[in-house]
Amino acid sequence: MPPASSLPDGQTIFVINPNSTAAVTRGIDAAMAPLRMAGGPAIECLSLQSGPPGIQTQQDVDAVAPQLVSLATSLRARAAAFVVACFSDPGLHAVREAVDVPVLGIMESGVLTALTLGQRFGVIAILKGSIPRHLRAYGAMGVESRLAGELAIGLNVTELAQYERTLARMTEVGRRLRDEKGADVIVMGCAGMALYREPLQEALGIPVVEPSQAAAAMAIGRVRMNWHGA
Repeated sequence: MPPASSLPDGQTIFVINPNSTAAVTRGIDAAMAPLRMAGGPAIECLSLQSGPPGIQTQQDVDAVAPQLVSLATSLRARAAAFVVACFSDPGLHAVREAVDVPVLGIMESGVLTALTLGQRFGVIAILKGSIPRHLRAYGAMGVESRLAGELAIGLNVTELAQYERTLARMTEVGRRLRDEKGADVIVMGCAGMALYREPLQEALGIPVVEPSQAAAAMAIGRVRMNWHGA
């Protein structure tokens, strides 16, 4: 195995958006800019073309898992790592079983990053129906005692492209999490929110974690240090 400082050419971290909405993938790709650097690894963002417009229900989560496994398997020869860029982490463990490189989910990575930035994290969801699904995941992760709360902005994935409306709703909900729930760090609970991290952090005055960035940053560390794990 080569040392971390001399990775083979052509190794790429694939950031896979499990929905088929191109605007979401473009936003994720733009959010990767600070993480692209000389010496790599390269970061390539993809949409799951056969996926739904948004991952908004448990049925959506379950349906895309086999497709993610198939796509990751097809890309394995070029891959240094994979990031599943949906806050429900669909297919995360199935993809980990299928490939022998690091696989990061953005919910897991975003929450773990938030725990290093504050004592109590709040999450901004898109829809109320997503919250029970997320709460199950926090329970499995054992982080419920650090969760200040999760509130929804009431917009679906495709509506997130409405910049002024989305930022206003995210700011309103972020302030409620900060002021009413006691959150001292915010996690954005959808990859489609990627474009809003900097203005939201400026508006709230507390750290805001964009989970696709958090997962990609972890993936870079895993690749550079040759940490594969389970």
